[in-house]
Amino acid sequence: MPERDPEALRLLLKPASIRARAQEMLRLGLAGKLLHFTVHSERLEACADYVLETIKLNYPTLDIPFHARWRHFTVAGMDRWSVLDLGANFADASERGRAAFDLAIVSVLLDAGAGPDWSYRDAATGKQIARSEGLALASLDMFAAGLFSSDPARPLRADAAALKRLDPAVLAAGFQAGPGNPLLAVAGRAALLNRLGEELQRQGLKRPGDLFDRFFAAAETGTLRASHMLREVLACFGGIWPSRMTLAGIALGDTWRHPLIAQASTTPGLVPFHKLSQWLTYSLIEPLQWAGIAVIDIDDLTGLPEYRNGGLFLDMGVIALKDEADAARAHEAGSTLVVEWRALTVALLDEMGSLIRKRLGRTREELPLAKVLEGGTWAAGRRIAAQKRDGGGPPLTIISDGTVF
Repeated sequence: MPERDPEALRLLLKPASIRARAQEMLRLGLAGKLLHFTVHSERLEACADYVLETIKLNYPTLDIPFHARWRHFTVAGMDRWSVLDLGANFADASERGRAAFDLAIVSVLLDAGAGPDWSYRDAATGKQIARSEGLALASLDMFAAGLFSSDPARPLRADAAALKRLDPAVLAAGFQAGPGNPLLAVAGRAALLNRLGEELQRQGLKRPGDLFDRFFAAAETGTLRASHMLREVLACFGGIWPSRMTLAGIALGDTWRHPLIAQASTTPGLVPFHKLSQWLTYSLIEPLQWAGIAVIDIDDLTGLPEYRNGGLFLDMGVIALKDEADAARAHEAGSTLVVEWRALTVALLDEMGSLIRKRLGRTREELPLAKVLEGGTWAAGRRIAAQKRDGGGPPLTIISDGTVF
């Protein structure tokens, strides 16, 4: 039984297991054996055409940055983090790194789907900004105002004491959310940050940014593996996820069940994703680079199984619902349909990465998956959604608690 094999369970916290089980799901799809989806690999080339067109629209010189939270802090051509950073007068590179980690970690944890009816009014431009960019800007403004700090003299930080007591009503006000501007799962987002504060204190950490010091110390030769970063992120924050699977005392986070996967293994039916943890890991790379640390083997991480990447493959016909009525239903994150959709997304993103590199004549080192996502599949998923549906929402409706999508 998986409950009795902690070593096998710990393997589910590694990106290699995410990738292996996603590839198994794809093989089942290609064989026509999935419960909810069919796979049409002959449509991958047309999908690659669309992604490449999107890349050239967004990054005509092909100078593509990583897919990371930092991209969402740019509004109307102005990088708001850079403005904040320049005016902060951090004492040294380490304090700057801790502050950047504080912001990235809190902002990513708040970055679940906002819903179609919410937006954030940017005071600087007067624009209404929705979805991930709106959530990012709101979190940056709250960070700048000291909402996540317990020390009024040091607002540009997040600390365990402030996170533990963050009130949902205060967070809602920071997001400008209310009856006329509904944001999905405000209480769930606040509870997640409350648990973050509790988990930090349990581990003897004062702030999320203390993880920067751990990584800096681990980079003895000036390099750090991305898989090591993910392992630390999961170890540090694994206890914050609500109502998730914990077996043999190991919090498995974003791991779900599907009856067809890994039947012959010691952990049958378990499908890991760790989407927010990987999104967070991608977003922690640049602050380390700013401090002179080279992060290597970034492609060990997987693509992100969320509704933009997954929506791209569904909207482009690479995958299709067996029952078209499922498009009109709302689905729980743990449903076998959503688990299939997310696993197929991870596997197909690897296929797409290979196709895009081949088309552009780039190596994996020159164009890692994190850049294909940014250029890329995430933007293409948003673009095709806007073409197909008013408001640009995803092709499937997921019941969200604010901690998965």
